[in-house]
Amino acid sequence: SNTKLFTTAAALESLGPGHQVATLVYTRGRREGDLFRGDIGVVGGGDPNISGRHHSGDPLAVFRRWGRELARRGIRTIAGDLYLAGGSFDSQLVHPDWPRDQLHKWYEAPVAALSFNDNCVLVRVLSGAEPGAPARVALLPDLPVLEVRNQAWTTSSSRRHRVSIYRAPGSSVVTVSGAFYRRAEPVEAWVSVEDPAAYFGMALRKALVEEGVELLGTLLPQDHLPFGDWRPLTQHRSDLLTLVEVTNQRSQNFFAESLLKLLGLAHCADGSWAAGLQVVSDFIAGLGIPAGSFRLADGSGMSRNNRFTARQITHLLGYMFDHPLKREFLLSLPASGSEHGRWDERLADPPYRDNVLAKTGTLRSVSTLSGYAKATSGRVYAFSILANAVPSAWDARVAQDRIVRALIDNG
Repeated sequence: SNTKLFTTAAALESLGPGHQVATLVYTRGRREGDLFRGDIGVVGGGDPNISGRHHSGDPLAVFRRWGRELARRGIRTIAGDLYLAGGSFDSQLVHPDWPRDQLHKWYEAPVAALSFNDNCVLVRVLSGAEPGAPARVALLPDLPVLEVRNQAWTTSSSRRHRVSIYRAPGSSVVTVSGAFYRRAEPVEAWVSVEDPAAYFGMALRKALVEEGVELLGTLLPQDHLPFGDWRPLTQHRSDLLTLVEVTNQRSQNFFAESLLKLLGLAHCADGSWAAGLQVVSDFIAGLGIPAGSFRLADGSGMSRNNRFTARQITHLLGYMFDHPLKREFLLSLPASGSEHGRWDERLADPPYRDNVLAKTGTLRSVSTLSGYAKATSGRVYAFSILANAVPSAWDARVAQDRIVRALIDNG
């Protein structure tokens, strides 16, 4: 995930802190009383932030506003269809390097121009009424984008408590299996969806109904809105600084890959991995890091084909420390002792607390930590610790923290 440092730095420099990503809503047709004889169209611009993350946990909050706008105009029934235009990004939703056995995980969610709730559904498993009874399974939000196959049962033995939640690639069926201890806390997992546009449309339809607006037609995902007299209804915008902050502080792969495609869209009119990688690679080469001395495969670091040296990462960190957008970049990084990325457990005591701004990175047998450390002398150091072939991620983190403590104590 240290790859995210390059992605977010490139986005800040090339797009600018005032950049916004827009999702536009249109209508075509005419109103007859509270009936609208026509269609509604949504044009996705690649915004990954339509969710409950910044709306008090309500994933439908943005869509509810759209429903209220329709109601404000006196529309209670839409006789036509919902067109979902997602052609701003290419049709490759999942990176080819990502492990196929983990595609159901939140960190491998598909990347699309129309996305909702990080393209994931929260699957919650709870105890059944009594031992031997099926466990209870809930989907949040409750939409038919996933089908649950519940094979889990309730047990009175805490030793048998083990629950599996899995969706096979290419399938919309989530299989819940295992034994659930009747006194255990709910087991939760974010499961990715196969079809982001359909998920977006289902959620929008649900929000409209809850705001008193019924859509009679069907959901029609396509690249662009069909020809017609489309008129603006409303829009939603997310600012770049928010996207960069979520990418780095939450280490959210979906946001990082969306940023990468947004860079390709902005600079190459091509919302694809290939175009985005070219933009970020050009940015890296512009730092004085020779092309061919590094490998960039995706925007999040999920691919094992990303290759950077510690010196190249500290070179980037030094560049951003002297950058006009230094403050914005540094504030996007988790601080030691904060709640993000288990930082509340690491370097949380004085004089280390709040004096380290750094990005973690973890893959199987890989553990990294790169960022800035403010020493007791007042000097600030850029550092990068890349540990490969580690038998224990925990031991690697302990070693990283010892190195950073020594840097702060003696720097």
